[in-house]
Amino acid sequence: MVLQGLLLPDYSHVRLPISALAAWPTGWIQNINFYVTGVLGMAFAVALHHGVQPTRRGGAGVALLALGALGVVWAGLFPWKMVDGVPTETAPHVIGAVMTFAATGVGFIVFSRRMIADPRWRDLATYTMLTGIVVLLLFVAVGFFAIDDGAPLHAWAGLLQRVLCAVWFTCLIVLALRLRTVLRT
Repeated sequence: MVLQGLLLPDYSHVRLPISALAAWPTGWIQNINFYVTGVLGMAFAVALHHGVQPTRRGGAGVALLALGALGVVWAGLFPWKMVDGVPTETAPHVIGAVMTFAATGVGFIVFSRRMIADPRWRDLATYTMLTGIVVLLLFVAVGFFAIDDGAPLHAWAGLLQRVLCAVWFTCLIVLALRLRTVLRT
């Protein structure tokens, strides 16, 4: 993603969202990135389900995290297009973005409730819940105040989305490290 963006002189990591990379001739790289990330995200949701003590209705958070990962695949199936030399978001891609960020944010919040019931995960429950809240807040900021032309934060849409992804992926790494420890015992 970073390298692909650097190879495209008209692409700005600060101004343009990650998905806009798909609009250029090398867009297939971004689409493959979406497919791989989405499939691995679904696998990770299943692994979390097996690594955290089950609770009544505890599968809801896992289902939401898997839905968020499916949204990433959806975004790859319906990529941005170049229209008159301008990278343009497609309507189906918007559905994938909403599915990805809303389901992931809510999924972290809901899943954090399940983590509280498991002593091996309890110390990460608040962090996971806060990550979900921050993901949702940044998603609203990007979606309503940055993506559209003329929006007050439009010039920083790409940067804001990258901050959102950094928060999201950091939590995934923290959870993966704990999951690795839990599954080894």
